[in-house]
Amino acid sequence: MLEIIPVVDSQTNAVLHDDEPLFVRHMANPILSRHHWPYPINSVFNAGVVKLADGDTLLLCRVEDKRGLSHLCAARSSNGVDGWRIDPQPTMMAMPLQYPEELWGIEDPRITYVPELAQYAVAYTSFARGGPGVSLALTKDFKSFERFGVIMPPEDKDAALLPRKIGGRWALIHRPVTTLGAHIWISYSPDLQHWGSHKIILEARRGGWWDANKIGLCSPPIETDRGWLAIYHGVRNTASGSIYRLGLALFDLDKPDICLQRGDSWMFGPEAPYERGGDVNDVVFPCGQTIGTDGDTIHLYYGAGDSCMALATGSIRACLRWLDKHSDPATQATA
Repeated sequence: MLEIIPVVDSQTNAVLHDDEPLFVRHMANPILSRHHWPYPINSVFNAGVVKLADGDTLLLCRVEDKRGLSHLCAARSSNGVDGWRIDPQPTMMAMPLQYPEELWGIEDPRITYVPELAQYAVAYTSFARGGPGVSLALTKDFKSFERFGVIMPPEDKDAALLPRKIGGRWALIHRPVTTLGAHIWISYSPDLQHWGSHKIILEARRGGWWDANKIGLCSPPIETDRGWLAIYHGVRNTASGSIYRLGLALFDLDKPDICLQRGDSWMFGPEAPYERGGDVNDVVFPCGQTIGTDGDTIHLYYGAGDSCMALATGSIRACLRWLDKHSDPATQATA
């Protein structure tokens, strides 16, 4: 079990108290916007994230063109904050002739490095007439991609592959919309193509909760000694529109269909101007993070207002301590 120690803001070295935010916004936010792009676009947001072997941080960004369709484009930085080197052309375009499910674009990638395959797994949303579905691709270099096509049919999204097999099978966390609602599920596969053993692992609460009716996974879960730490989004519908906020849950390492802890409140929400306004107001939406060399610092990259990319810094230990304080077994599932 991780030792509980005082939480320190990695930028200011100030001790964070319980009433202070778990994640601190970077002073350079937004770190990427359409103005950085080497070709004309409408917006850039919801990037998958990975730390490369050479030390660079890679953001595989969702880029929306001026038709309203999305593709993926890689941006690399030596410090993960600025000096971004952006691919001069789209890194991964939709291929609707070969993959009809990509007719209206590809969106919201989550990246997992899979040691057994020595490759990166990119789970992304493919969008066409049938609605959003989950597609999967493998890559070694973010230049060429082996597409698997749709692995979860519409309506489904917010998917990430776990980095290792569970009980001899690959595990995918995703968010289908069914007659049961918009909840977070897990599914298993022997080969990354055929999926089964589907099970709900976290339900959207009901009533007046911040995460009532619709939730979804954000970045790929973080493996800790205590379990898989998951950041998820909850959607609150109000008279003026939806508000996307972030919460925390912890799942069993060997049985990730078991939720061990779930926060009763949201821990990060839209406050800054670039989050409150944009193509879609009141949205913070992370699809990836990197972990610092200390094994504790979380560099959380998130889409803000469906218009730009931003960065916030937190701590694994602080998140686990927050869950210990803010989770109630009586409200783990539906309340």
